[in-house]
Amino acid sequence: MARQTEYNARHLSVLEGLEAVRKRPGMYIGSTDSRGLMHCLWEIIDNSVDEALAGYGQSISITLYADGSVEVEDNGRGIPVDIEPRTGLSGVEVVFTKLHAGGKFGGGSYAASGGLHGVGASVVNALSSRLDVQVFRGGKTYQMSFRRGEPGRFADTGSNPKPNATFSPFEDSSSLDVVGKAKRGYTGTRVRYWADEQIFTPDAKFNYQELENRARQTAYLVPGLRIAIRDERRVPGTPGEHGPVEEVFHYDGGISEFVDHLANLNPVTDIWRLQGSDTFTERVPVLGENGHTEMKDLERVCEVDVALRWDVGYDTTMRSFVNIIATPKGGTHQSGFEQALLKVFRKAVDSNARKLKVGNDKIDKDDVMAGLTAVLTVRLSEPQFEGQTKEVLGTPAAKQIVNKVVSDELGKLLNSSKRQDKQQTTQLLEKIVAEMKSRISARTHKENQRRKNALETSTMPAKLADCRTNDAQNSELFIVEGDSALGTAKLARSSDFQALLPIRGKILNVQKASVGDMLNNAECAALIQVVGGGAGRSFDLDATRYGKVILMTDADVDGAHIRTLLLTLFFRYMRPMVEAGRVYAAVPPLHRIEVMTPGSGENEIIYTYTEAELTAVLQKLDAEGRKYKDDIQRYKGLGEMDADQLSETTMDPRYRTLRRVNIAEADQAEQIFELLMGSDVAPRKQFIISGAEELGREQIDA
Repeated sequence: MARQTEYNARHLSVLEGLEAVRKRPGMYIGSTDSRGLMHCLWEIIDNSVDEALAGYGQSISITLYADGSVEVEDNGRGIPVDIEPRTGLSGVEVVFTKLHAGGKFGGGSYAASGGLHGVGASVVNALSSRLDVQVFRGGKTYQMSFRRGEPGRFADTGSNPKPNATFSPFEDSSSLDVVGKAKRGYTGTRVRYWADEQIFTPDAKFNYQELENRARQTAYLVPGLRIAIRDERRVPGTPGEHGPVEEVFHYDGGISEFVDHLANLNPVTDIWRLQGSDTFTERVPVLGENGHTEMKDLERVCEVDVALRWDVGYDTTMRSFVNIIATPKGGTHQSGFEQALLKVFRKAVDSNARKLKVGNDKIDKDDVMAGLTAVLTVRLSEPQFEGQTKEVLGTPAAKQIVNKVVSDELGKLLNSSKRQDKQQTTQLLEKIVAEMKSRISARTHKENQRRKNALETSTMPAKLADCRTNDAQNSELFIVEGDSALGTAKLARSSDFQALLPIRGKILNVQKASVGDMLNNAECAALIQVVGGGAGRSFDLDATRYGKVILMTDADVDGAHIRTLLLTLFFRYMRPMVEAGRVYAAVPPLHRIEVMTPGSGENEIIYTYTEAELTAVLQKLDAEGRKYKDDIQRYKGLGEMDADQLSETTMDPRYRTLRRVNIAEADQAEQIFELLMGSDVAPRKQFIISGAEELGREQIDA
């Protein structure tokens, strides 16, 4: 291939207007898969939300059509339809065809909004094979259509528009058509568009669950706003797979209700609301009457609103927003919030150091954030985002203002003289100190922990029967129910790679207990020490001493309960073990059938694991005319087996069956654990009552 040496000005390309968007869509929407498709939809929805945020309009409806298009309608003021003087185009055409054009520059039309760069609607238009916009103003309905960003008219004007209909672009000048009347006094905007298949990948689809979550989130952030979603696609796996479905989100409680929705564990505190505002000066370019921009110092107002609650456990749920736009990667406002939390709680812990028995140790951010559910919102004019996707806030002043508001308001709560506030503050400080001690203990354990040889096992619990291998990945830890089963298991195991740890009775239900209670419980502490990875957010999967942890409990109701308690401990404090697929449940048999072999041969032994399997095996033996001993052994516990039986059925990798524990749906697992193991009895009682009719007396192993 010949190398090109000439390079001059004629080799440079200049992309004009929306052509740049179509050439490099990823720069504006992040990607061209489902994520980018959803981002386009957010741009249109956020424009409607900005109207509601400014106090105009209280309703937004979103419709997903079967033909792949989507429609967003609001009852805001409606896009301006008069002529913009500098371009000579209608306001509608300016908004949908000109990059960096809109009503959100200079703070005149919107005090606080999510759309700031003026490229949202025009980018969506450029990446759509067809876009129709209708504006309701002054008793009239105005309409304009676009194909891949070019204004014109489609031939189909009926109720069933198609993106591939005949299109006639405007030649000399464009026009905004009046297509009907609007209800008296009604204003608003309706946008329907078809994403361009030339731009987006074939598998790009609108995600209903994501849309539902975003609509719910927005309804929480803008109290009184009604958002309706209608899905007519009949997509399998969605609520509308059997027919059109509509959901409505409307909340008046604001972000306090949002925190209550996000936090579903046992509360340590009530939902605390921290609110305040401050001003700052920002030097920004302002468009003058002569059409030129000049730098001016403007005074901005930054409003801060935080709702938070601490729960038992260590998971942190943090949601931050700027003018209702989510900032999943944080930014200056979230940094200020976290700094304020650490500063306030360090001061509070130092003031109560003797009572809390802190010593010289210092809490850090992770200790304070453990178990926290918080929603942080700030509102300010023209915030600085990093990129069009608006995932990170960059306005420097927001950090100091959020820090000050949170420090002042949270300090008042922690120093409140009210009895309820004092009680919750004490519980919260004890929880934070317990988290600190757990973190320090885990760090010390990690630093000192080495694979124990025969001379070093004294540092482990005395009841641990460890294995000899130094290969952690190929070793197994059996957690055995009771000392009686331990004796048999010792004879049945392969001591080269199988370790045993007996659990006496039913361990602590850590879903209801605090971190301190869990660490003080002998069985829980021994199990965490033996596994070797620590506990909570500091858990280190690479530091664990065993490749598999196998829960070996009796095949009865009590065994199932003990297994559930153990799984609760792993799920709550050693979750990476479960997520990595390294936690298993052993499957011991329920019955032993001895089939008689004619002659002097050894009788055949068949094990069954359920009553249904036993019935099927016996019927098969009867049909084949084979005889078996009538005294079929029914195992009530692991201790009833001898070592050979336990080995060949439950422990020997060549013959055993293991059930791997996984949490593919973490949120659903969280809800189930809270329902079955949490401190709130009423939902659990209702769950038992509602399912009682499906359970017969003969199914209960009493």
